[in-house]
Amino acid sequence: MSHTLGIAIESLVAILLMLTIGYCMLLNSRLKRLKADEHSLKATIAELITATEIAERAIGGLKHTVRDVNVHLGDQLSAAAQMSDQLKKQLAEGDNVIRRLSKIAVAARPTAPAAEVAAPRASTAKAVAEAAQAFSDRRRSAGLAA
Repeated sequence: MSHTLGIAIESLVAILLMLTIGYCMLLNSRLKRLKADEHSLKATIAELITATEIAERAIGGLKHTVRDVNVHLGDQLSAAAQMSDQLKKQLAEGDNVIRRLSKIAVAARPTAPAAEVAAPRASTAKAVAEAAQAFSDRRRSAGLAA
């Protein structure tokens, strides 16, 4: 009996050793997959770091571009405001010249009947142009034109 008990114990130990070897092989394959996943994860992290660096440089470039655009846009806006003010002044001066020319043209016309003087017609652009031309002709004939 002692031999049978010894063989049974040795057989049980052998079976347990085989199960341990099988489990170690299973763990080894899982560790290999884990190592492979680790390498792919490291590659993914490296790509992510590279993409992050590129994005940071692009953001820095965009910030610089925005600053430049703001400066140039501010300059252009102030120049446009100045030009707008100049144009307003020139238009006002042009209106003054037209009014004076209209007054000169009205004064140069022969006296009209009292009905027309009492209710003067609205001057049109053509009438103003004709008055300006008449004024110019009068100045030339007097030798005062440039």
